[in-house]
Amino acid sequence: MSSDQTMRDLMANLPVPEFDATPWAPPPPLAEATVAIVTSAGLHRVDQDPFAGRGDHSYRMFDREDRGLVLGHWSSNFDRSAFVLDHNVVYPIDRLEELAADGIIGSVAPRHVAFAGNQPDTVAEVRLDTGPAAAAELRADGVDVAILTPV
Repeated sequence: MSSDQTMRDLMANLPVPEFDATPWAPPPPLAEATVAIVTSAGLHRVDQDPFAGRGDHSYRMFDREDRGLVLGHWSSNFDRSAFVLDHNVVYPIDRLEELAADGIIGSVAPRHVAFAGNQPDTVAEVRLDTGPAAAAELRADGVDVAILTPV
């Protein structure tokens, strides 16, 4: 069996958290919204600590102007070639800049956030601790909408 099929089989059988209610806060019209990127690619600046490996629930914030981010995703099943050719594959910052310039979105957030994608099955730490902490930082920056780029 291929490693891809092994991963697919594993993911197909993971339990999914269930919630009694889904919180929802309607955003402003997109043309007025400040938009941030949240990725699970383990991105970080070269001056930031890399993610430590499985079980690292932390996150990294980086500025809108930051380029040359390091891809910290280390799974042997992840093909990095697309990221090497175009960072927008996992971090579509240039596309957001274009959308803002065209008036499709109000503005690009001043900061964006990355998590490592290899989290425990329950994702409890991210759901209850670091996720809300990162969200609070984005809200403090005036973010209305987050684009999620799962890796």
